[in-house]
Amino acid sequence: MRATDQLPFPVMDAAEAAERIQSGQTIAVGGFTPAGSPKVVTPALAERAKRLREAGQPFSIRLLASASTDAAVDDALAAADAISYRTPYQSCPILRRQINGQRVEYVDLHLSHLVPLLKGKVWGTIDHAILEAAAIFPDGRILLTSAVGAAPTFARLARSLTIELNGYHPDTLEGLHDIYELAPAPHTREIPIYRCSDRIGATMVQVDPAKIHAVVRSHIPDSSAPFAPVDGLSQRIGENVAEFLLAEKKAGRIPKNFLPLQAGVGNVSNAVMAALGTDPSLPPFDMFSEILQDTVFDGIESGRIRFASSSGLAVSPPVLRRIYDNLSTYRRRLVLRPQEITNHPEVIRRLGLIGINTALEVDLWGNVNSTHLRGTHLVNGIGGSGDFARNCAITIFATPSVAKGGTISCIVPLCSHVDHTEHDTQIFATEQGIADLRGRGPMERARLIIERCAHPDFRSLLREAIGRDSGGRINLDLAQVFAFPPAGAGIGQSN
Repeated sequence: MRATDQLPFPVMDAAEAAERIQSGQTIAVGGFTPAGSPKVVTPALAERAKRLREAGQPFSIRLLASASTDAAVDDALAAADAISYRTPYQSCPILRRQINGQRVEYVDLHLSHLVPLLKGKVWGTIDHAILEAAAIFPDGRILLTSAVGAAPTFARLARSLTIELNGYHPDTLEGLHDIYELAPAPHTREIPIYRCSDRIGATMVQVDPAKIHAVVRSHIPDSSAPFAPVDGLSQRIGENVAEFLLAEKKAGRIPKNFLPLQAGVGNVSNAVMAALGTDPSLPPFDMFSEILQDTVFDGIESGRIRFASSSGLAVSPPVLRRIYDNLSTYRRRLVLRPQEITNHPEVIRRLGLIGINTALEVDLWGNVNSTHLRGTHLVNGIGGSGDFARNCAITIFATPSVAKGGTISCIVPLCSHVDHTEHDTQIFATEQGIADLRGRGPMERARLIIERCAHPDFRSLLREAIGRDSGGRINLDLAQVFAFPPAGAGIGQSN
């Protein structure tokens, strides 16, 4: 059952709904990545902001989301100079430039911290929330689309709601979502998830119907871009990870029936999942992740992945269509949960996940920079990688050993910005090999990373950075750190 004019909610076009949002308000948008994000109201709001600005009336909002969004949200609003504040994660080039130019205040958060901070009123009142739905009902039940994220909390805390009723998503999705919110402390109870396939909540978000101030119809798919084909370098990283996990299984550090996997976003993670999903040496496994990408569904359909739990579907349009065309199968093999659950340390630790995330750079002590170039310029944000890195049974960070055609080493003496400290990392994987840092002291860590993960062209320079006795627990030549890598040095110096 979809909304009709007979339902007790005002149905209007996007421009009329946008008129109800005022400059300076705190606005929350549903979705998780482009999956489930608004498609029509935020572009209309951006057009309104442009008109007001041209008339000499600046217009901007404080924007909260679950993670990154659709281009119709961050891109449209940033292009209209309509965002003054943004949290917790973004991937928009226009917004990135505004953040790096200090025109937009951006707060980079672990995704597991968002909902507790919302409940703690850190951002005060949420004036309005915009959620995408496949169906709504007169009693205030909302059937979400391809993601959950923080939508249940946004819906409960916002003073008013606009629902984008998107006809692209079938109204037969009920049963795909598992909506469960934790009570605030000190009344929080344990989360009763003991297997990836456990369902513990409702199938829809429930709100007070009086809060739904507008329903806007649309028929637009999610805009997730297709992933690049798996190249040779990414395939080698994936193969190295698969070989490492198989060795861990043979050594008895992973049980025979394996452990659930978590994988971050991006082409490298997608390639790693492709390698794991096709390696016949590894047994079929479950996924418990904050996001699922294309290769996961190849694994589900081949039987290599038994079940997948996520907060959103960061998949290309053809893969989303495959899921929707086979809903009877996917209801048994797939569940979408709030990020409060998918990223919660309790569940991650209980299930004993193997976490696979990516890095911009890794230093010799095991610190990871995931977010900033040269330590000063934001790229995207930390997302959920820290939630999983600290709490997984096995934590793997994967990265190519070099970037920019081999002129920049992704293995450095000291990270220019630290998102994950040496205390939260365990395993590093590049196309060169695997460095297992568990139980290793700092100098042994440094040597392992150089010899097993660094590109041969940069190993001599990296050795020089730790070659001088500092008289302390760690040998580190700061002069070499700040000079690394000298222009053109290291190239062709294979060792």
